[in-house]
Amino acid sequence: MAEENNQENEKKSPLKLILMIVGGVVLLGLGIGLGIFLGGGDDTDPSAEISKIIEKKENPEKEENDNKKNEEELAEECTEEEKDEEGNCPTGPKKIPKITPEEEIFTTTYYEFPGNFTANLKGSKKFLQLSVGVSTQYDEQVMVNVESHQLALRSEILTIMSEFSSEDIAGKDGKYNLAEALKEGINEVLVKVEGFGGIENVHFTSFVVQ
Repeated sequence: MAEENNQENEKKSPLKLILMIVGGVVLLGLGIGLGIFLGGGDDTDPSAEISKIIEKKENPEKEENDNKKNEEELAEECTEEEKDEEGNCPTGPKKIPKITPEEEIFTTTYYEFPGNFTANLKGSKKFLQLSVGVSTQYDEQVMVNVESHQLALRSEILTIMSEFSSEDIAGKDGKYNLAEALKEGINEVLVKVEGFGGIENVHFTSFVVQ
């Protein structure tokens, strides 16, 4: 009877051993798989990490150069306006620029005298024929005054035209000088009759010398 029990135990022992080996292999495989899953599938070599630390200690200049390179790359990510007083890029959120006009813009008002102005040129048989307009950036009252005093203004314009010779009005500079003289004359008349001139430019829409 005892011999039969021993024989049965001997038969079961190899089977138990096989089961234990298979179970151990399965558990080992599960452990490795779980470790890879939790670690994101990245097998880190400890010796490689140690080598990096040793390299940083042995080559501090290399680490400093790498840091400078990173700072330069960050510096390229911002504009000159966004940099602080020391020339560094901000690390927080970028500022949103507020667009504002650099200077106040005024509306220009124009007025053209009806008809032409014709006057003999000084020291010559030639005559000058002009169409004249004026402009201002003051309020509309200036042009109201111009229209109200057209008679006096037309007389002043003709008088000034007759004081110029053909040589005086030659070229771009000559026309500019005539326009400036007319502007001063028109403003002088307006100051006398209204207390304020306001004409800023005189324009020629027609300019004929015959």
